[in-house]
Amino acid sequence: MTLVQLEYLVAVDTHRHFATAAEHCFVTQPTLSMQLQKLEEELGVQLFDRSRVPVRPTELGKDIIAQARVVLAESKKIQELVQNQKLELSGELRIGVIPTLAPYLIPLFITSFLEKHPQVRVVVQELLTDEIVEKLNHELLDVGLLVTPLATKSIKELPLFYEAFVAYINPKHPLAQQSRIAADELDLSSLWVLNEGHCFRSQVLNICNRGGSADPGSHLDYKSGSLETLKRIVETQHGLTLLPELSVLEMPEEKQKLVRAFEEPQPLREVSLVVHRSFLKKKLIEALRKEILDCIPESIKNREKAKVVAIK
Repeated sequence: MTLVQLEYLVAVDTHRHFATAAEHCFVTQPTLSMQLQKLEEELGVQLFDRSRVPVRPTELGKDIIAQARVVLAESKKIQELVQNQKLELSGELRIGVIPTLAPYLIPLFITSFLEKHPQVRVVVQELLTDEIVEKLNHELLDVGLLVTPLATKSIKELPLFYEAFVAYINPKHPLAQQSRIAADELDLSSLWVLNEGHCFRSQVLNICNRGGSADPGSHLDYKSGSLETLKRIVETQHGLTLLPELSVLEMPEEKQKLVRAFEEPQPLREVSLVVHRSFLKKKLIEALRKEILDCIPESIKNREKAKVVAIK
């Protein structure tokens, strides 16, 4: 049994396709298949049910693959011990970030982070929360930037800051006449929200004390995955939407007039770095955490945890 065979085993489980797994391991499919066959012969068990599409591990194969992931993670720690002795950080850092954070948080720190660590290659993917967790579990990402708490056993959460929700209101809406608003004043019939699957959507509905769906009371039913699109609808059509605080900081003065804060205690979302419980690249991730905290506004960085809105 070799580490290479275990890497091929894990790759097939991750991609559920022999050709795709071979491509990601930079070998031919016959080479990968031959090594897995040797492993099965040595163990005397069948690891995958090859009659199904996509290919799936057998029941015993699932347990062996889980242990293989542990073995590979432990072996990579040897490389990390060597890397940690080097003064200059290097290597690849794969970051998953949710769409309601990416356009507002990434630009704040990414340039300075790359300037300070020129030997680091950063790969950023915009993904939904469930996709980030899945990729962390399959070692396809090193770290996630998303909203917590998740209550996922395999994931470790490292809270960064607490960001307030604000309302973005069409000038003709009755609430536009107020300097601050209360959650119980929100009317779901005029509220624009994101598609299903976004944690921001469920938090918005929780602020409104509504766990179900929001149905705009108009002839326009627009399903959007973009906060920027919802902002444009509010500006040109009617109603209101809720936005994260970072998304309004760089708005021009004219659009700032449409922003309303909530009455105290303001509803907040907890933004965290999340990693797998057996995560590697600790020095890289710590450098990332420090850079983010150095770059966000002091008013947000120094805010204490208060009324954090649940995700579910």
